[in-house]
Amino acid sequence: MRPLREILAVAPPSRRRLALSVALGAGAVLAAVGLLTTSGYLISRAAQRPEILALGVAIVGVRFFGISRALLRYAERLVSHDLAFRALTDLRSHLFRRLVPLVPAGLPGLGRGELLGRFVGDVDSLQDLYLRGLMPPAVAVVAGAGAIVVAFLILPVAALVLALSLLAAGVLVPLVTRAANRRAGRRQGAARAELTGQVLEVATGSAELAVAGRADDWIARADASGARLAELQRSDAVAGGLAAGLLTAIAGAAVVVMLAVAIPAVDSGVLAGVMLAALALLAMASFEAVAPLGVAAAGIDACATAAGRIEAVIDREPPVAEPARPLTPRRGVLRFDRVRFRYEEDAPWVLDGVDLALSPGRAVALLGPSGAGKSTLAELAVRFRDPTLGRIELAGVPLAAMAGDDVRAAVRLAPQDAYLFTSTLRDNVALGRSGAGDAAICEALEAVGLGPWLDSLPDGLDTEVGEAGAKVSGGQRQRIAAARGFLAAADFLVFDEPTAHLDPAGAADLQRRIANLAADDGPGVLVITHERAALDAFDEVLELRAGRIVTG
Repeated sequence: MRPLREILAVAPPSRRRLALSVALGAGAVLAAVGLLTTSGYLISRAAQRPEILALGVAIVGVRFFGISRALLRYAERLVSHDLAFRALTDLRSHLFRRLVPLVPAGLPGLGRGELLGRFVGDVDSLQDLYLRGLMPPAVAVVAGAGAIVVAFLILPVAALVLALSLLAAGVLVPLVTRAANRRAGRRQGAARAELTGQVLEVATGSAELAVAGRADDWIARADASGARLAELQRSDAVAGGLAAGLLTAIAGAAVVVMLAVAIPAVDSGVLAGVMLAALALLAMASFEAVAPLGVAAAGIDACATAAGRIEAVIDREPPVAEPARPLTPRRGVLRFDRVRFRYEEDAPWVLDGVDLALSPGRAVALLGPSGAGKSTLAELAVRFRDPTLGRIELAGVPLAAMAGDDVRAAVRLAPQDAYLFTSTLRDNVALGRSGAGDAAICEALEAVGLGPWLDSLPDGLDTEVGEAGAKVSGGQRQRIAAARGFLAAADFLVFDEPTAHLDPAGAADLQRRIANLAADDGPGVLVITHERAALDAFDEVLELRAGRIVTG
């Protein structure tokens, strides 16, 4: 249960809403108890054919309890679901905040489908923690105690019978149903995540699967995963049916025992005969208080599994640690001093003694073969990772002494696989600078060579780029990503392979445009590329070989 406690600590429910939900839920159950108890009395008393006025109070009571039960149940559903959804919103916000520093360096062992399953499916599963795990036990205690008090006022020995019956149902039913459902509940989260991942792979890779003629194979895999999840859900349904059947059996036995102790009381004159049916129906209605406990127990292991899967993500240590008292970055030289880096302790060095100085107003091209560590160097420059050995400084201040957001405000990275969001051209370029106006966005697009294309678009900046930029070409995608860098008000701009998907003429044009950014005391520009066109536009050309930088 530790993961559940951790989740409740991260996203605690509102105490006020929780108390109100319990009060409304208990009120709805007690209204049901009052409805059936009063109905039992009314039926028995009406059989004696008294004056109609003698039944007035009972008739009003039946109407009151019937209406109040519906209203209280509606209000309880409204408040309890509002509580759960607010808590899930807080949990998603916390999970997203924890993911932000983890994602740039990657999440080993977690694919996109798996991460989506945890962020969506597992979080959604935890609504049962709030709706079925917290409120039903409290409602059962409050409403059960109220029903026992009512029974005591009618016949003290009946209160004892009802208390023992409710205790048996409240303990035995959850234990049995949880034991029956434990294995399926624990495996549902993983099965659901596996199915989500496979569906995501089929959807995103549909073109490749169709070309290779393997669509049926992958659909069959997804079908098999869906069948496994359905089997686990059937086990869950069996456990729910077991809970309902066992509860009905205990409730029926309670009514029989209640009648067994009440009939002698009627014979002895201790209990009025018209109250016999009232007691029997009171016992039946009281079990509404403990009815949700079996279903809650059946799902508690699924909640615990989902909480554990979420905890496994949010408890990961970020690749870089934020300083307790971060220093403010100043404009100056971005310097790599004997930087060494490797991904694991026994792995070979990716960077092995890199020395690099990048000054504002200078454009530097960094060449190197694929796998030489150029992208790793770019990630170090924006502090997605920290060097294993050596120092990276900005104006003499170590990057490790600055907040990550401050570093990335001063040093902006345009990654090789820059993502285009499913939105407009305006929104995608404006990602480079918050609050940028249309004029600045158009200027950035013009600067990267997309001016004529922009002018040809009927919707202009309102043009939708499609999912992951599906409605634009590869070259246009690269230039849009570069436009973000042009728009950014940063001291240094790092472009990682900005000319991918461009023809030689287009690559040379874009590299020359990027190099010109550093002119007139502009930002420092570092272009990581394998494209040797337009290198004369740069102030310095370097090459990364065997983990070290040499003059190109």
